[in-house]
Amino acid sequence: MSTKTNLILGKEATGVNQILPHKHKWAWDLYRKGKNNNWTPEEIPMTRDIQNWKNKDVITADEKLLINRCLGFFAGSESLVGNNLFTIFRHVTDPECRQYLARQMYEECLHNDTIVYICDSLDLDITEVYEAYENIPSIKAKDDFLIKVATDLSSYDTSSPEGLREVIKGIFLYYVVCEGTFFFSGFAMLLALSEKIPGIAEQIQYTLRDESLHIEFGTTLLNVIKQQHPDIWDDEFEEELTSYIKEAVDLEIQYAKEVLPRGILGLNADMFVDYMYYIANRRLGDLNFKFSFEGARNPFPWLSETIDLQKQKNFFETKVTDYQSSGALDDDF
Repeated sequence: MSTKTNLILGKEATGVNQILPHKHKWAWDLYRKGKNNNWTPEEIPMTRDIQNWKNKDVITADEKLLINRCLGFFAGSESLVGNNLFTIFRHVTDPECRQYLARQMYEECLHNDTIVYICDSLDLDITEVYEAYENIPSIKAKDDFLIKVATDLSSYDTSSPEGLREVIKGIFLYYVVCEGTFFFSGFAMLLALSEKIPGIAEQIQYTLRDESLHIEFGTTLLNVIKQQHPDIWDDEFEEELTSYIKEAVDLEIQYAKEVLPRGILGLNADMFVDYMYYIANRRLGDLNFKFSFEGARNPFPWLSETIDLQKQKNFFETKVTDYQSSGALDDDF
């Protein structure tokens, strides 16, 4: 079989119709893992969250600010990622990869559903949550950055080097920068409040499980493309992509300062400097980039334990369904 038939992007990329024999079984395996991770937000009770939200002695004003800000960013960014998956799907013609992308599109809808469910349960001001990307400077800065550097991928033709480069850049921005970097300070903040908002925290845990597969797919996809198109992925291109990670880290640190102006429950904005350097190094290392932030460490070692769903009760017990297939999450978080 010609090597060219295995191409994921480009003018001689593989066709969409023949899923067997597998050409990229890693994508098929990730699809199957995602399929085994079915869940819905409505199956997670919000009773304690509602009770605590109404009691100002349990959830403070600063904690409510944090929750609203985190939900505000997720509300806009989940839609941004979901909408752009359609154009990535158009360019990635490998059938196994498309199978996974279709699964991911469903999961992005599910994550949007989660935010709606939380807003409805807590009777939140939807204007504050869903217009945060316009009204909150640090959230607007992150969204503006993505919109500025991520052009409309539908207008590019991957048969040209220029078009191929832009599509690869778009894949990097959505998987590595948005999902792999921008989401993680918000996840850590909400999970730190898990005793007070157990229903939200459990939904964040399952969202994280989904996101871990999204990042694994995006990183593997980029590494395969890198091998298949070494003429495109040169040192200059790597430097350009690295610059986006650096800017994303700076923006995320500013976001942490705005969301945590006074610190809560032992968390403060300065801790997120180390955390974002640590997360960025994980992403850069997975792609074998030359750059890394010096001295980065994970200030939240408890986070891996918090999101290890195999050690949690199985909220699907009544359905005799298990979340076993993806395995325990590692210290990626």
